[in-house]
Amino acid sequence: MARKKRPEGTRRPNGASSIYEGKDGKWHGRVTMGLLDNGKPDRRHVERKTESEVIDAVRELETQRDNGTATKAGKKRWKVAAWLTHWVEEIAPLNCRYKTVTGYRTAVNRHLIPGLGEHWMDRIEPDHFEKLYTKILESGAKPATAHQVHRTARTAFGVADKRDVITRNPVALATAPRVEEEEVEPYDEEEIGQLLVAALKRRNGVRFVLGLVLGTRQGETIGFKWDRLNRKTKRLRVLKQLQRQTWKHGCADPHACGSKYHKVKPCKEDCKRHSRKPCPPPCAADCTSHARWCPQRHGGGLVEVDVKSKAGRRGFVVPDQLFDLLMLHEQQQAAEREHAGSEWHEGGWMFTQPNGRPLDPRRDLDEWKELLEDAGVREGRLHDARHTAATVLLLLGVPERIVMEMMGWSNSSQAKRYQHVTATMQENVARQINGFFWKPQ
Repeated sequence: MARKKRPEGTRRPNGASSIYEGKDGKWHGRVTMGLLDNGKPDRRHVERKTESEVIDAVRELETQRDNGTATKAGKKRWKVAAWLTHWVEEIAPLNCRYKTVTGYRTAVNRHLIPGLGEHWMDRIEPDHFEKLYTKILESGAKPATAHQVHRTARTAFGVADKRDVITRNPVALATAPRVEEEEVEPYDEEEIGQLLVAALKRRNGVRFVLGLVLGTRQGETIGFKWDRLNRKTKRLRVLKQLQRQTWKHGCADPHACGSKYHKVKPCKEDCKRHSRKPCPPPCAADCTSHARWCPQRHGGGLVEVDVKSKAGRRGFVVPDQLFDLLMLHEQQQAAEREHAGSEWHEGGWMFTQPNGRPLDPRRDLDEWKELLEDAGVREGRLHDARHTAATVLLLLGVPERIVMEMMGWSNSSQAKRYQHVTATMQENVARQINGFFWKPQ
């Protein structure tokens, strides 16, 4: 139907949209979206090949203006890849911990940018993310991996929404994969006894006793220093933790610096070097990794950092027998220091390598696996020792407020996650019920 012609001698009202065919043969539209910061009209321009296309574009701008979802004038239009890179490298590190940012980088560089990077931030839809999650699951990855990608994207796009890069967060509308919480079975009394006996036969074995008895995290335990133990009150303070961080290049050309270490070909089918995990792909053409070989490397290795939260900065009184074990360990360490002589690196660490340097988290984990085998105890994560300690406190009837203080929790919901109802507890309840209903005659 032909458009109604405006009567001669009249004009469109101020602020109305206009559509016209230009001398260039293309159709143009102009829409007043509001006012600029300087008070002048914010007049947006669209250009299309046909009149119907420009009419649709004008209507879309008018809809955005009317419902308040239009982007501000002068805002940069981002592609997903550019925004995610900017966010994870420039914004997230300002208020996120190292391990959190490392997880973000993995999700961004391994999944989000390869899968969605070419989309425009203001055009991407929730179903694009859902299709990516399905693709991740179909590749054989665990639902937790897809869920981590979802959380990362939701955070990154949430920041974009707050900064008016986009007008809505599409990830908030996307459905994330369901993740079943992994069932943890804490070690029972017999297994704990076997672990304690085997641990005390090992160098630095008290380190694992601490984890089983007090539930300290790995980074906290290997990061203990002697000056944080008050020998008079037997109070041990948790203030810092040890963490292995990735080295950063300090040179002007990271790509050239690591050139001799770049992987240029994929591994052979019968690769034995990466038997424990999938073979890594060849390096990208602009690879800037391999910073550990840089002569000017910085910021990596074992780093002492703050504990996870304010609640994590805590202290507890060490039980007498555990305190005696620590004193014996200190004597053994003094003998090692004397034997090492000038090779000893004094750092005040409670648990060290034979040369006085702090323990490496990877080697510490290997020690745990060896301990389980020596003790004849079933396979389990090192973090299961923390679950075990929390469950023992439940078994002993320690009030939740004290448990939260000892474990370094800021939320009582953590108790449900870490404290497990064991067979021993159920047997005790059964005996109490039996005594109540069927009292001895």
